[in-house]
This record gives sequence, C-alpha cells and structure tokens, in this order.
Amino acid sequence: APVAAAPVAAAPAAPAAPAPAAAPGNLAASGPAARKLADEKGVDASALVGTGKDGRVTKGDVLAAPAAPAAKPAAPAPAPAPKMVWAAGTQGDRPRAAQEERVRMTRLRQRIAERLKEAQNSAAMLTTFNEVDMSAAMALRAEYKDYFEKRHKVRLGFMSFFVKAAVQALKEIPAVNAEIDGTDIVYKNYYDIGVAVGTPQGLVVPVVRDADKLDFAGVEGTIAALGKKGRDGKLSMDELTGGTFTISNGGVYGSLMSTPIINPPQSAILGMHKTMDRAVVINGKIEVRPMMYLALSYDHRIIDGKEAVTFLVRIKELIEDPRRLLLDV
Repeated sequence: APVAAAPVAAAPAAPAAPAPAAAPGNLAASGPAARKLADEKGVDASALVGTGKDGRVTKGDVLAAPAAPAAKPAAPAPAPAPKMVWAAGTQGDRPRAAQEERVRMTRLRQRIAERLKEAQNSAAMLTTFNEVDMSAAMALRAEYKDYFEKRHKVRLGFMSFFVKAAVQALKEIPAVNAEIDGTDIVYKNYYDIGVAVGTPQGLVVPVVRDADKLDFAGVEGTIAALGKKGRDGKLSMDELTGGTFTISNGGVYGSLMSTPIINPPQSAILGMHKTMDRAVVINGKIEVRPMMYLALSYDHRIIDGKEAVTFLVRIKELIEDPRRLLLDV
C-alpha cells in the first residue's frame, strides 16, 4: 500500500519589526501659545509628538498630554521650641525655685497695682519740674515749731505748708482740681487733698477733707491722725477715696527727683523731694540754699502745659514766701 508522506512543519513566521519610535515634535518651531501652555501644565513639550506642520507641537498636543505629577509638598519646618513662660501664681519649671520665696499679694497691694496701671493706661500723663528755696519756710518753722506743738499738741511739719499752698494754687488753676467724666470735665469747688503715706502694708493715700477750711494745726492734726490709722491698718474706704488732688513726699525716703503717678480719677499729683544744700545764684551772688525739687504729674487731656507750669510756679512762690499763705495773696 502506498505510504503517506510525512507532514512538513511550516516555517515559523518571522518576528514583526518593532514600530518606529515617534519622533519628538519640533518645539523650536512651535508657537509661543503652545510653549506657554506647556509651561503652565508642567509638560515636557520636547517629548511630545507634534501633529502640526513639519512636526510642530500644537496647543492641542499639549492639552492632550497628561499633566506632570504634582511635586510632593516640602516637609514642614520643625516648630521652634516654645519659650518658657511662667503663669502667674505657679512655679512651673523655674530653675532656682528652691532659693525663692513666693508670697501672695495682699488685697491692698493688688489694689495699688490695679490703680497705678489704670492711671498709666487711661491718662495722657506728663510731668513738669521746678525747684523751691526752702529757706523762708524752714526759718518760720524753726521759729515757731516748739510753741506750735505746745499749743496744738501736734508737730509742725512742712506738709501743712504744701497743702495750704496747693489749695491756693488749685483755686487759681481750677483745671488741676478737675476730672474727666466721659465727655465732660467736672470742676470741683471743694478741696479734698490726698496725702500719700507709707505703711508696712504699702502706700496709702488718705484724704484731708475740706483742706481749704483748715488752718495749719487742723491740717497737721488730720494728717497725723490719718497716718497713725494707716500704720495700724485701720483706715476706712471713705478715708481713702474721693480726693481731688494728691501730694506725695518721696523726700522722707531720700528721693531727689521722681515722676509721681496720678491717682485716678484725679488729674494731677504734686511730688515733694529731699531738701539739700545747693549753690544757687541770688542777686548775682552764689549762695548756699536749702533747695527742693518739685514735680507735677498731670493728665494732658485736661490740663494744658501752661496751666501745669503756672500751678507749679505758684506753689514755688507761696513756699518761698510763706507769709502769703497767711494773707491769702
């Protein structure tokens, strides 16, 4: 029988040639609109296949291209280490707390702090200065102090001279004895003079009521009584409030000059200081006189500079010739 021929395997097909890589577009010849759009999208236009004439990349080629992946945001900079702040009333991590003593403020000290800060925050505060020759006042006091004390049972000090001088000057310059209430100025036709007194608990300012109606003995007696009550911690609120003007004497502690802080709602405060012998020119000659610097702090919202200076000069004139205090001139 005939034998069938063995099948012949077909020759394997030759592998297909790889498609030619698309030529990059002609970016140089592309229009400015296509290049600008490519920059905005973050597309590398030089890698695009241009479909325009001569292989130019068109705006359509750029729009069809996938946008470049967004860059990862930069890692945030580490936050700076917080500064150490110690809360009021707590020790926190104070490095030398073991060597410190913490004492709670008394109610009086807290109130003093509040009032002083209130004055600085609310008033347009300014200070003017002058100096006074204490020769005549010292001579008058030296001549009559023993008789005065024997007669009135109270010592004659210099504070009564300044209280009486302040009352007379306040009558002449009423703005210094006034206060601001909202949009009004309240002029006071009474003279309640606060006298700053140092106590173991802090500075207090008891008020000498109706000082214009008191003589020297009445002023000195009232100040002595209020001072004792202050040192004993027995002053009432009524005795500490309602003053129209204040006098502070830093000279008892040795202060030569200061800028006292107004006692709100008052508009001014007079600062006395230490009396010291200094060389001054009197009638063309150099003489040594007991001199004291005076300071007037005032609220510039209500008191003009001219008024403040005039007031302080009037104080100076009255102290340098204390007979005027007796004659009201």
